Amino acid sequence: MAGPKTLLVLENFINGKFVPCSSYIDSYDPSTGDVYCRVPDSGKEEVEVAVTAARDAFLGWSSKSPQERSQIMNKLADLIEHDLEAFAQAESKDQGKTITFARTVDIPRAAYNFQFFASSILHHTTECTQMDHMDCMHYTVRTPVGIAGLISPWNLPLYLLTWKIAPAIASGNTVIAKPSEMTSVTAWMMCKLLGRAGIPPGVVNIVFGTGPKAGEAIVSHPEVPLISFTGSTLTAQRIRERSAPHWKKLSLELGGKNPAIIFEDANLDQCIPTTVRSSFANQGEICLCTSRIFVQRSIYNEFLKRFVEEARKWKVGSPSDPTANMGALINKEHLEKVKNYVKKARAEGARILCGEGVDSLALPTGNQNGYFMLPTVIAEVKDESCCMQEEIFGPVTCVVLFDTEEEVIKRANGVKYGLAATIWSSNVGRVHRVAKRLQAGLVWTNCWLVRELNLPFGGMKASGIGREGAKESYEFFTEVKTITIKH
Repeated sequence: MAGPKTLLVLENFINGKFVPCSSYIDSYDPSTGDVYCRVPDSGKEEVEVAVTAARDAFLGWSSKSPQERSQIMNKLADLIEHDLEAFAQAESKDQGKTITFARTVDIPRAAYNFQFFASSILHHTTECTQMDHMDCMHYTVRTPVGIAGLISPWNLPLYLLTWKIAPAIASGNTVIAKPSEMTSVTAWMMCKLLGRAGIPPGVVNIVFGTGPKAGEAIVSHPEVPLISFTGSTLTAQRIRERSAPHWKKLSLELGGKNPAIIFEDANLDQCIPTTVRSSFANQGEICLCTSRIFVQRSIYNEFLKRFVEEARKWKVGSPSDPTANMGALINKEHLEKVKNYVKKARAEGARILCGEGVDSLALPTGNQNGYFMLPTVIAEVKDESCCMQEEIFGPVTCVVLFDTEEEVIKRANGVKYGLAATIWSSNVGRVHRVAKRLQAGLVWTNCWLVRELNLPFGGMKASGIGREGAKESYEFFTEVKTITIKH
């Protein structure tokens, strides 16, 4: 008779060493529903030790030249790339995403985040102006802020954690980072590489645990002057309240209720497969996913028919299956929440065209208790419905029709969020016109999720505060000082 499975037990990484915690929480494999990992349940005590380590390491790290920091970061990127397959397997098992997505998106981007900021840090310049009539010269310098508190979500675990760590340490800051307690494994794996890359003890500290305990301790600590957070709008409100007495710098990348606007002159052969992907990639658990699709009346019926056919082709299966398009949702509670939105839509009289409650889901034997759901398309839903107003963050998208350009701009903007949007049209003038008027920090036309890391990333309204990118991240993770010299 087989004995009980050995659980993976993670430890905090503080001052260059793994440190056990006094209490732990369970982490589940979303594809089976089984506990497979134990994560430290850190709080004030662990954060205090990490703050001391980060404070002690700050002078040495911030004194290094950009070139020295760049070399170390490139070395870390090389080590991640060398272990890409191990990281991808771990990310897939921990988060529920397909191995294909982890292998082609998450882990390559995590390595590239370090490579990108290792390069960009070498190319920032400061300003200088002269006032000859006053015999004065002015110039600016940028200095690191200090200890950066970084809190990242569960949907793209290493991808988004490194998107914060890389610019923070490139700019000379030290870091206390908290990944989601549901997806901590790849962050723990990366900790094993930090010393080998040459990152000194105390520069990067990872404290695992929940938002209310570990996150709260980081956000409210008076010696952590800067917080970068990606996650829910509700949590961000709490972060703003807790950090306000300490005048912290905040960068908040929050939710989205992203529209796709499909005009009658759109190329449907390109639009439909891309929009299926933008709706259901990573189980719809990406803040940039399309959840409201506005289709012009003359092509509405054709689009809907072809879109549903294409969505039904997506295979939901074990994350380790290389032919699966979608894996499992993050946990049981989230799966129930997403399914409840579909129930509400049905109760309101909307039509469920495919997916939840319409088609049957066939899963391998070992995955029967996992948190799986089919790609779901809802039609004939009202704009004021919660399915059109609230972030569902799952494989559910709503398709509605529109008549005029003016009308669809107003309706697309009619939510509290403003993160991303997509426009499909072959009319260049219209593309420019509509893109300018949409309330969104990112607008893609005739494509989706094509990213240039030099350019600003972030949203408007309830989708957040601040921007991330080469210049924007550098400005956020540094303080600018103007110096005037009279001669």
